[in-house]
Amino acid sequence: MNGHFDAAVMIEQRLSLAETVAALKAVGEETRLRLVHLLSHGELNVKDLTAILGQSQPRISRHLKLLDEAGLVRRHREGNWVYCRLADRGGAAAITGVILDQVGCDGQVLASDISRLQTLKRGQAAAAKRFFDDIAGEWDRVRGLQVGEGEVEGAIVAIAGEQRFGTMIDLGTGTGRMLELFADRIGHGIGIDISHTMLSHARTRLSMAGLGHCELRHGDITSLAQNENSADLVVLHQVLHYFDDPLPVLREAARVLKPDGELLIVDFASHSVGFLRDELAHRRLGFSSAQIAGWFGEVGLSLVGSRDLKPAGNSARPRLTVSIWLSSKVSSGNLGTGTDERENAGRDAREIAA
Repeated sequence: MNGHFDAAVMIEQRLSLAETVAALKAVGEETRLRLVHLLSHGELNVKDLTAILGQSQPRISRHLKLLDEAGLVRRHREGNWVYCRLADRGGAAAITGVILDQVGCDGQVLASDISRLQTLKRGQAAAAKRFFDDIAGEWDRVRGLQVGEGEVEGAIVAIAGEQRFGTMIDLGTGTGRMLELFADRIGHGIGIDISHTMLSHARTRLSMAGLGHCELRHGDITSLAQNENSADLVVLHQVLHYFDDPLPVLREAARVLKPDGELLIVDFASHSVGFLRDELAHRRLGFSSAQIAGWFGEVGLSLVGSRDLKPAGNSARPRLTVSIWLSSKVSSGNLGTGTDERENAGRDAREIAA
């Protein structure tokens, strides 16, 4: 198997006799077994599966519907496309894992499927490279004003600590880089973005990295589909400055966090680099720790750590400080903190050492 089924994170669930028979019948047909085998290598849309198997869209959709009804596959719509992934929890998922362990990839049919899948992925990777080459100039203008990405990512990992997280939600996931950064420390990752284009490229990136335990969803991060108290870690990486009012985003982040869950924000400290607003659609020119701590208090979060990453040396041109804020969800009994107390909480939060 390729590692997408982890018994450690699979919820134990006994199937009834009827459910077991339905699951075995669903996968007991050549095309459906081929679909399951392909989806064991990561999430794919119906268009991709149609191209790989060389069958009509209605036929593929019909097979996927049967697999979905048997609990083997999960489907979700993203714009005009339907994406599919194997169910990774429950008894039906366990059955799928056992079958795939036995099937292997020795047969010519399955081997040809994987070969076409790899060709498809190479084409998607090339398209992603062209897209990012086109916007690289704009990104380089911003990168040149701040510390390097390696230093920022090292600080993100350090401030998050060494613990593992069951479910991570990356709001405004963009390229999916934060999911990739935390991949070996989470049981399940969900990246959410409003841009279909960014999701497409993020999906290619995560697929190429073999991160089958991470999935991507189209959605508005001010109105999440995720249930309350469902995430152990929520990340907002260079997202808040695109909002005139960040509070609705933070309120949703707090809502989906479990008690004692953590919210990690990476953004710019307050600055005066005007071209970011005029040319790159930034709505806020950074944030102060007092602002962040105040918002945290309003949504039931407590600031527990922060760190500022300032560019080294002197420069005549404006420079950007990258700030990282870590907060924890507090109990409802602690809500209603006054403004002065919230600002003091921001000043007293521990500084995370380099």
